[in-house]
Amino acid sequence: MPPLITMLSENPRLPYPLTWKEQDELFRRLPTHLARMALFAINTGLRQSNLCGLQWAWEVAVPEIARSVFVIPPEAFKTKRPHVVILNDVAWSIIKAQRGLHPIWVFPFRGRRIDRMNNNGWHQARRQAGLPLVRVHDLRHSFGARLRAAGVSAEDREALLGHAIHSMAGHYASPDVGRLLAQASLIVDRSGTRTLLRIAEHQCGRVDKSSHRVPQQRKEDLVLHAKSFNAIEVARTGG
Repeated sequence: MPPLITMLSENPRLPYPLTWKEQDELFRRLPTHLARMALFAINTGLRQSNLCGLQWAWEVAVPEIARSVFVIPPEAFKTKRPHVVILNDVAWSIIKAQRGLHPIWVFPFRGRRIDRMNNNGWHQARRQAGLPLVRVHDLRHSFGARLRAAGVSAEDREALLGHAIHSMAGHYASPDVGRLLAQASLIVDRSGTRTLLRIAEHQCGRVDKSSHRVPQQRKEDLVLHAKSFNAIEVARTGG
């Protein structure tokens, strides 16, 4: 008996990592709350579901690196393993700006949890930016591509993206976190990263350093290359 349903051949869209210019064009058109989420996603590689559901209860202070990490529990992560979210300077500045907005959710909107970033605000912004096919998940692809372009090893990329076979949860006070923070911070320097074969355009914006000052890092733990934050987007975070 022939099948009752004919399956159509799939034609999945290829990943589309953003250049710095495309990032600027898109992010500056997003509503403020979505712009912060997008900037956090492109600096941490978090999936949309984890970004919308990120909770303050998952924050863990790590004195060795003078900042926090977020440990996403296995039931909330796709691979069903705990995932440690490493915060480079850009991501850390956003966390500081979001602190106090809601007792549970890191990225609330009008006092409630955001269900998804892929909404009318996102669609309108990407149309206006001339990027009608860019998906929220491409922010994660951009993070991974920039890590690779910056020379971050495959093992460290897997750990930062949550692909690693061995979970880092339980080791968030170890030197591994300091090393991964240094690796994640490499992508903050626009002049040192490329997105696939498209060379990023080096654009520097004005940053309010007084409102985004981060604690001094221990020299023996970290080697940061944070020469500039992500232009307009970080300046918009306020706080």
